[in-house]
Amino acid sequence: MPHPDAPSMEDAVTRVVAFFEHITPANLAAIDRIYAPDARFKDPFNEVCGVIPIQQIFEHMYVALDQPRFVVTGRVVQGQQCFLTWDFLFAFKNYHRGETQTVRGASHLVLDPQGLIVLHRDYWDAAEELYEKLPVVGALMRWLRRRAAQ
Repeated sequence: MPHPDAPSMEDAVTRVVAFFEHITPANLAAIDRIYAPDARFKDPFNEVCGVIPIQQIFEHMYVALDQPRFVVTGRVVQGQQCFLTWDFLFAFKNYHRGETQTVRGASHLVLDPQGLIVLHRDYWDAAEELYEKLPVVGALMRWLRRRAAQ
């Protein structure tokens, strides 16, 4: 049974969504208010456990990309779990003249009774959503997709 002071799952998810939509390098220090100490995180490029490694993934996002930000487009909450759909907007550093890119994806989150994330799994198609936007690699990926469709 949840602690009487624990937030409702809807409130916890609202807090998580607000954190991701307003994430900045300055507020990454507060990531321990979103993730449990032993939280697990997995996406197409990373699989880590613990708040510090998760924080480092988000810190690297600001090193590698210009103006990264998330826009949550949908959410489903059921029990201790939620599923978020989102757009990740960013610009490649030194590519595409600062043109805004969009990756569409989804996150499966499991929260503990205190409303902290214990499992965060991101789902998005790295080939379609990222590789095809890169110079040289993108042309190859588009060609491979056309060949596979024939």
